[in-house]
Amino acid sequence: MIDTLRLTAEGAKGLLECGEVSGPELRAAYREAIDGRNEELNCFLTLVDDDDNDGVPIALKDVISTKGVRTTAGSKILEDYVPVFDSTVADRCKAAGLQLAMGSSTENSAYGPSRNPWDLTRVPGGSGGGSAAAVSAGLAPWALGSDTGGSIKQPSALCGNVGLRPTYGTVSRYGIVAFASSLDQVGPVTRTVRDNALLYGIISGRDECDSTTVDVPPVELPEAEDLKGLRVGVPKELNEAEGISPGVAGQYAARSSSVPSWARTWANASSRAPSSTASPVTT
Repeated sequence: MIDTLRLTAEGAKGLLECGEVSGPELRAAYREAIDGRNEELNCFLTLVDDDDNDGVPIALKDVISTKGVRTTAGSKILEDYVPVFDSTVADRCKAAGLQLAMGSSTENSAYGPSRNPWDLTRVPGGSGGGSAAAVSAGLAPWALGSDTGGSIKQPSALCGNVGLRPTYGTVSRYGIVAFASSLDQVGPVTRTVRDNALLYGIISGRDECDSTTVDVPPVELPEAEDLKGLRVGVPKELNEAEGISPGVAGQYAARSSSVPSWARTWANASSRAPSSTASPVTT
């Protein structure tokens, strides 16, 4: 039996590569999980059952255009919109052999709110709450979200997984239903940092359909068995912000103090701009 609640995308890839499970078997396991919990979580708006790929399944936020598959952006206005082309990120996922699971929803969706799998009375965040909730609930091993002002990072924080808003221009926006084109960015939502790096490596890079994109170096996953040689920076301002909840502050302090002494070369480093003329940049 495949435990989708604990299986990482990298682990699923390994099962496929060694022949322990087949693509259809892996897809069936996630579909069973979706059938079992989607009614209460409302993560998915549309499901794809006739995908030709046999790779690791992936969920896509419902602003990512997928050829021949309804893409609503959670809006009744686009209820019957079926794109005639793939967005670049969807195309790259397909080229990598990933199986599409498809659209996710969230709190202000016209199709009802998504729920946080850790506590159904709480929100999963937004606007990528469906993607984040699906990954945390084991309905998909990984997902793509989009972020304008926190729509990947915030849901991942609330659902307890890893969300990355990549630097603007490293991932194509072609085929994305825009909210603010000069700020929108597509990024991975995963169970682990390694999964996040793997998915970012699939979707990133220059795209001739998006003139704002740039070439990016290949993603290299660390092979070391420990953290020796790694330097960890701890921006002191992160624990000085007004309004930070005591629980978050306590966890942050505990994790910071657990960093080995040999790795604390940059501990308590300032995240402020080096001079009054410099502008801070967040990604």
